[in-house]
Amino acid sequence: MEAANLTRVSEFLLLGLSQDPEQQQLLFGLFLSMYLVTGLGNLLIILAIGTDVQLHTPMYFFLANLAFVDICFTSTTIPKMLANHVSGRQGIPYAGCLTQMFFFIWFAGIDSFLLAAMAYDRYAAICHPLHYTTSVTPQLCGLLVVTAWTAAFGNSLTHTLMLARLSFCGHNRVPHFFCDLSPLLKLACSDTFVNDVMVYTVGALSTIIPFVGILVSYMRIFAAVLQISSTGGKQKAFSTCGSHLSVVSLFYGTLIGVYFSPMSSHTAQKDTLAAVMYTVVTPMLNPFIYSLRNSDMKGALLVLVRQKLVFS
Repeated sequence: MEAANLTRVSEFLLLGLSQDPEQQQLLFGLFLSMYLVTGLGNLLIILAIGTDVQLHTPMYFFLANLAFVDICFTSTTIPKMLANHVSGRQGIPYAGCLTQMFFFIWFAGIDSFLLAAMAYDRYAAICHPLHYTTSVTPQLCGLLVVTAWTAAFGNSLTHTLMLARLSFCGHNRVPHFFCDLSPLLKLACSDTFVNDVMVYTVGALSTIIPFVGILVSYMRIFAAVLQISSTGGKQKAFSTCGSHLSVVSLFYGTLIGVYFSPMSSHTAQKDTLAAVMYTVVTPMLNPFIYSLRNSDMKGALLVLVRQKLVFS
């Protein structure tokens, strides 16, 4: 009898954001629009950086990688949610759920490491401008990107394997719009103590450590900027960091609030709203933040659009 009770569920039911049919229709249109804007906006960023020689610098190299990862990041969750709405089904197979969670954690981790690499790039450019070209080399940039993908992969694989060892006793209703780690741990009927410990230890490798690196970089940047005598020089230095700081605040503010707050303080509504912020809203806003606050990017985007209009 005990063995039967510990039988694994064959699928999970994603309850989504609302059970109200009218709200579901509204949310479908909203999320579809946001997904299309996210994909188009980040694709334009990648094309603009790839076609404009002036943007072939470390900062824009990291930005192009961030844009690509953001497209992948949103593609792990939103298409499945939209497909479930169209089909009228809420189910996702057990293996599919773990796969979705794996890629979600992986791309979120890459985002985190890339934001840290971009902070280091700004630190090197502002605090050590004379040595910038020799310190931030193409080889270093490539190494940082490879490290981001590799470290995030290890973190994601660890959480996925640890979750796969748990038993689920028939409670398969996930109060979320995708398979996230926190709600899945709440559904497990076996002990999740080790999993919770891994969230606060291994999970720190892809979140807390990059975040601390960003804080240290900007503390040194602010100290260096305050030593600049001219007001114009200070404004120029801060303007190059404003876009990155805006993205960092949006991404880490919600991510840390969900995964590194006490489990007892979590509610389905709170976690879902926070997840919408860093899985949908932030990737959608990134292209606008980086393009509207950056004259070089705006110029490259205008040239790209004009070229497309001419050839069309």
